[in-house]
Amino acid sequence: MAVTPSPPAPAPAPRPYGFHGAVSEFKRRLIEATLTQVGGNRTRAARALGLQRTYLLRLMREFEVRIPPPPGPWRRSNGANGGHGTHGEEGTSHLPGEPPAPSQRV
Repeated sequence: MAVTPSPPAPAPAPRPYGFHGAVSEFKRRLIEATLTQVGGNRTRAARALGLQRTYLLRLMREFEVRIPPPPGPWRRSNGANGGHGTHGEEGTSHLPGEPPAPSQRV
């Protein structure tokens, strides 16, 4: 008489978080919602939550909270400085009203 192995038992359903897990999940969602509301500004989020900024950063690491990308098309592209500063070639910065200096390429 052949004995067939019984099928493996189904995996147990995930247990509920319990009290501490539920509190942690609530904190994570609250931090994410607050960061979204303030456009990702961690200082303003900490102030809104009544926390020290450094403690908020610690909680963000603990709960693996990521800052949401800022809304809107105003984000700068790589290396852009809004047309201000000296992020171009040397000798190309100029005063307002003056034409830019010619390139110093050799």
